[in-house]
Amino acid sequence: MCDQHSTIHSHEHSDHEEHNHTEHNHSENNDWQEYFPAIVSGLLLLIGILLDNYHAQFFTQKIRLIGYLIAYFPVGFPVLKSAFNSIKRGDIFNEFFLMGLATIGAFGIGEYPEGVAVMLFYTIGELFQGAAVKRAKGSIKALLDVRPDKVSVKRDGKIVIVNPAKVMIGEIIQVKSGEKVALDGIQMTELATYNTAALTGESMPETKQKGEMILAGMINLDTLTEIQVNTAFKDTKLFKILEMVQNATARKSQTQLFISKFAKIYTPIVFALAVLITLLPYFFVENYLFQDWLYRALVFLVISCPCALVVSIPLGYFGGIGAASQHGILFKGANFLDVMTKVNAVVMDKTGTLTKGNFKVQQIEIAGNEEKKILEKVALLESKSSHPVAKAIVDYVKHTLSENALSEFKEISGHGLIGKILGDEVMAGNLKLLKKYQIPYPTALEEIEETIVVIAINKVFIGYILIGDEIKMDAKQAIANLQKLNIKTVMLSGDKNAVVAKVAKTLNMSNAFAELLPEDKVQHLQTLKDQHFTVAFVGDGINDAPVIALSDVGIAMGGMGADASIETADVVIQNDQPSKIVTAIHIAKATKMIVWQNISLAFGVKVLVLILGAGGLANMWEAVFADVGVALLAILNAVRIQRMKF
Repeated sequence: MCDQHSTIHSHEHSDHEEHNHTEHNHSENNDWQEYFPAIVSGLLLLIGILLDNYHAQFFTQKIRLIGYLIAYFPVGFPVLKSAFNSIKRGDIFNEFFLMGLATIGAFGIGEYPEGVAVMLFYTIGELFQGAAVKRAKGSIKALLDVRPDKVSVKRDGKIVIVNPAKVMIGEIIQVKSGEKVALDGIQMTELATYNTAALTGESMPETKQKGEMILAGMINLDTLTEIQVNTAFKDTKLFKILEMVQNATARKSQTQLFISKFAKIYTPIVFALAVLITLLPYFFVENYLFQDWLYRALVFLVISCPCALVVSIPLGYFGGIGAASQHGILFKGANFLDVMTKVNAVVMDKTGTLTKGNFKVQQIEIAGNEEKKILEKVALLESKSSHPVAKAIVDYVKHTLSENALSEFKEISGHGLIGKILGDEVMAGNLKLLKKYQIPYPTALEEIEETIVVIAINKVFIGYILIGDEIKMDAKQAIANLQKLNIKTVMLSGDKNAVVAKVAKTLNMSNAFAELLPEDKVQHLQTLKDQHFTVAFVGDGINDAPVIALSDVGIAMGGMGADASIETADVVIQNDQPSKIVTAIHIAKATKMIVWQNISLAFGVKVLVLILGAGGLANMWEAVFADVGVALLAILNAVRIQRMKF
């Protein structure tokens, strides 16, 4: 059942023909037919054993040989073919060769049932393994299935169905209820609700308004929606995510690389030992029987097949990548799972990583008892501006005043807004606006470093609104959980000192540094590395790409993160939640634990049964059960990560 090793690592070979048997068994269109050879072989083997035990007279030696050869053929031929193709390619000492040699040898000494049994259990193990691989790949396959293969595009007043790759930037596509969005773009419909689980791992539907960004892979849940395409298919976030997932297994962990090298050295050594077991006793043992010692050598070969190692280790890592993708975390390779287990310092950007990256009203201070009326006037005034700060105020207040209430409007660049509303002159802007019109205000306001919108009514200062970036709901818990794991937490931000200090205090960060340029962030990160920290950097902006590249593990917030950061990162968190950093660490540690459990199990049992086999205390049946049993246990342990709660 070791041929999955060849399947998982088939990218190492230029010629894939030797994997035809494997590829057939593990194709995506698996059905009962893949079990047919094993069923036929098993029934014929069972009939042969019954006839042997009941000493059927017609079951002569010649008919017996033919019968067992027919039983052997369905399961043995594909493996022998793979062994032949491997030898042609110069790869002689592999699992196909070991199993083929052991079974042909068993037939050569008249142990027909055992020869068939070796190949039968080999195939049964392979089928179990194929099911395990499918399970491990299930969540990744689900992600790959979100790729739409057609799209409805408006052309010359008609709706045309085309391949997403043929849609031009600027064209309008239509997405019906229940359909997947095929391309990134701007929503043209007033309101629409989407299932974003494929991209973010979040099951909660998300409602989008006209003008908001819609990403390929989202599923439209309600009304017919029109989207103006602003990204070519090959540049969509979905396409890039799919590329990451498909390439993830190409980057092997150090453990996998070691086992691959180990198997190449181990198999020839096992073959040499089998030859010695057969021939060496001739010089030391009285009553030497070649057939007896050859049988021991064949048992030795069956036991020594390194199936459990070469199968369960990559399967364990693949399971880890699959489990992570179920939680909206994409590891770009098994090697990053390994590094993630060693991380003892997590460095984070502030905006978009720990905070939502959008402005929200944080505090309102207005004198008198007419706060609501004043806020409604300010909101009406701000509704005429497209500035993010203005939008934050409008979203917060949700005024009910008529547009006709605003009779005059003036925007003073770099200062603010002035308008006449219901007979009152309303001013809203920064302190420069008040200074320009010589309106007195408390000097303490100049000490506030956060974004402040001051308000004046009829040239009298009346109060202010503080605008700030909102901290993500799970950020504080994420920092606390990291610190429970004895991981140092550091925030690096280009924002003002006061803002950074406030966020750092709220989140209880270990350290925080403000007003940093991208090169300053690189310097801070290098300092941590010089202090022998294994550093993970988490960011979302274009300016974070250099630090992500320098870190031991670069983590990008992939929901709204910049493409440069996502492409540079080793791990992508699709729903932008800081808590997923802790989840990623837990998954990485669980994966490593399972992989080492499998290594210990496989080595321990192999060594024990190899000694018994060489000493003649284990026969071919016990060898088969030991080999297949250990491999199945390792496989079951490897897929266990899919059921774990993180």
